[in-house]
Amino acid sequence: MQRWLRRGRAAIAMGFTWAIAWGVVGLVPRWVFGFNADAPFPIVFGIFGFISGVMFSGLLALTEGRRTFDQMSIPRFAGWGALGGVALSLVFAKAASFDLRIAIAVIPTFALACAASAAGSLALARKAALRELPDGAPATERGHRFG
Repeated sequence: MQRWLRRGRAAIAMGFTWAIAWGVVGLVPRWVFGFNADAPFPIVFGIFGFISGVMFSGLLALTEGRRTFDQMSIPRFAGWGALGGVALSLVFAKAASFDLRIAIAVIPTFALACAASAAGSLALARKAALRELPDGAPATERGHRFG
């Protein structure tokens, strides 16, 4: 039970981390193009970021739960993120009743955003693990695992 609670907290933390990053990206249309929408983009992007982060965390715990940060490659991590982005975009396209053309445009967008977020998450986790260790020793000495 303790392990599931820890993984749940990790998934929520990943969701909030991605929500903040995606919310900042949601500011770009307003700053660059001066575009106003009915729904504020930072909030919409933040919600999608949170859902994506939680989905990615669950997918990663199921597939790579026994590996440590230094055993995972950034391309593989990004691949799992892209797969999670494809899954999210399919659910979103179905829920929003998009036609095929819009769904085809949404899928690569979510996949790319989730892959970039996943790669950034691993880079930050590795940096935090190295900063935590006093002598810069590999993270496996303390058993840092995802989830």
